[in-house]
Amino acid sequence: MSEVRASRRHVAAIDQGTTSTRCIVFDHAGHPVASAQAEHAQHFPQPGWVEHDAVEIWTRTQQVVSEALARGGLVPGDLAAVGVTNQRETTVLWDRQTGQPVAPAIVWQDMRTAGLCDELATDGGQDRFRDRTGLPLATYFSGPKLRWLLDRVPDARDRAARGELLAGTIDAWLIWNLTGGPSGGVHVTDVTNAGRTLLMNLHTLDWDPVLLDAIGVPAAILPCIRSSSEVYGIARGMLEGVPVAGALGDQHAALMGQACFSPGEAKNTYGTGCFLLLNTGTAPVASKHGLLTTLGYKLGDAPATYALEGSIAIAGALVQWLRDNLGLIERAPDIEPLARSVPDNGGAYVVPAFSGLFAPYWRSDARGVIAGLTRYVTKAHLARATLEATAYQVREVVDAMHADSGVTLTSLRVDGGMVANDLLMQFQADILDVPVIRPRVTETTALGAAYAAGLAVGYWRDLGELRANWEQDRDWAPSMADDTRAALFAGWKKAVARSFDWA
Repeated sequence: MSEVRASRRHVAAIDQGTTSTRCIVFDHAGHPVASAQAEHAQHFPQPGWVEHDAVEIWTRTQQVVSEALARGGLVPGDLAAVGVTNQRETTVLWDRQTGQPVAPAIVWQDMRTAGLCDELATDGGQDRFRDRTGLPLATYFSGPKLRWLLDRVPDARDRAARGELLAGTIDAWLIWNLTGGPSGGVHVTDVTNAGRTLLMNLHTLDWDPVLLDAIGVPAAILPCIRSSSEVYGIARGMLEGVPVAGALGDQHAALMGQACFSPGEAKNTYGTGCFLLLNTGTAPVASKHGLLTTLGYKLGDAPATYALEGSIAIAGALVQWLRDNLGLIERAPDIEPLARSVPDNGGAYVVPAFSGLFAPYWRSDARGVIAGLTRYVTKAHLARATLEATAYQVREVVDAMHADSGVTLTSLRVDGGMVANDLLMQFQADILDVPVIRPRVTETTALGAAYAAGLAVGYWRDLGELRANWEQDRDWAPSMADDTRAALFAGWKKAVARSFDWA
C-alpha cells in the first residue's frame, strides 16, 4: 500500500447527480483537493415525464474530470483509482456498436410507467415483488422504465434480442464509456444500483428470472452485477490507465462517506430529493411501514451490508420550484433570509407531491398542495413552509424506521446541498427532537465513491481507516417545546391527507 500512496497520491470520484455532474479528487485524509462541476439540461416533454440526454451527461463527465485534474495540477498517473456514484434508477438504452442512446434517458422522477406498474400490481398488489426485491411496485424504479423503452422505441425489442443494445443505470453507462465504450467498454453495475431496478433478487444479488419474465426485460441487455468495490476495468482517454474500481448509487455512497458502517447508524442526504438510510447489517430487514429494503454496499468478497431507506422525491427541488416557477426568490440561498423574516409558517403548509409521494406513502395519485392559506400568509411564510416541508417528510421516514427496526434514532448525520441552510437544520432537529450533525466534508456522496475505489486498490486499508477520517463540523440541538412540535406535525399530516386522490 505504501507504494500505491507514494506513486499515486489521490483518488478521484465522479458524482453524476440529477441536475449536475461533479468530479472531486480526494487525498488520503478524505479531504477534497480539487473539484469541478457542470449542470445538464432537464427535459419535461409531457406532464409527469422527466428526461436527460445521456450523451450530454457523458460530455459533462469528461469536462469535469479534465477540469478537476487541471485545477489540482494533476495527471492520471497521480490517481490510484476512480469511483463512480450516480443518480439511481435513471435508465439508459444504447447501441453497443455506436455508443449512442436510442432514446432519452428516463429519469428516476419520471411517472410515465404508472399504468404499467398498476397493470403489474393486478396480480399480487403493490408488494407483489417485495419479498424478492425489498421494493414496492412504483414508477420510481428502473425495470418498468426499461420495459417502456423496449416497448415504445421502434425495433428496440427486436434489436435487443439480436444483441445490438445494452441497458443500464447511469453508473453502467459511465463505466462502459470510461473503459472504452464501443471499443471494449466493460458493461457492469454494482449491487446497490442493480437493487433499484425491481429486477435483482435481494438475496442472491443476481438478476432474477421470475422478475425479468414478469416485467418483460431480457437478461442479455443488462450489465453484469458486481460488488461496490473492485476493479471493473482500466480507464481510457482522459483518465488513461486509472483503475475504475468503485460504484455506488448516490445514497449508498453517502452512507459510506458518512462512515455509517455499523448497524443502527444512519445518514440523511438533502439534495434534489431526500434520502435517509439506516444500516441494518448483513441481513435484509423487511419493512411494514412504507420503507425500502435495499443494499447498503458490498465491498469485494465481504458479505453485503443492507439498509432500510426512506426515499423522498422532492426536497431541494421544491426550493428550485419556488425560484424558477413562482419567482419568489432569485437564488436558492435567498430562501433562508426570507424564511427567517417571519417567526413561523403562519399556518401554511406546502406538500411537494409533484411526482406523487414516496416513503412512507407510495401514492402516485398524490399531487402538490399548499394548505392553510389565509390573508395573513406572505411569501416569507411560504418560503418557511417550503423549508419545513423537507423536515416534516424526514420526520415521517424516521418514525417509519423506528417502527420497522425498533432502533431509536439518537442523532442524525446529514449531508447534501441543503445542509448549508442553518434554519432548515435547526428545524429538522426540533421536529425530530434529536441532534442533527453535519460533517466537515459535506461532499459525502463523492467521498463514499472514492472510498470504495480506494479500498479496492489498497489505497485505504480498511473501514477503520475511513471511520477515523470522519470529522464533525457542526451540530444543532433540539429546542422546541413538545406541544409545539406535536401541533406542527399534526398540521402537516392534515395537509398531506389533502394531497391524495388528485391523479
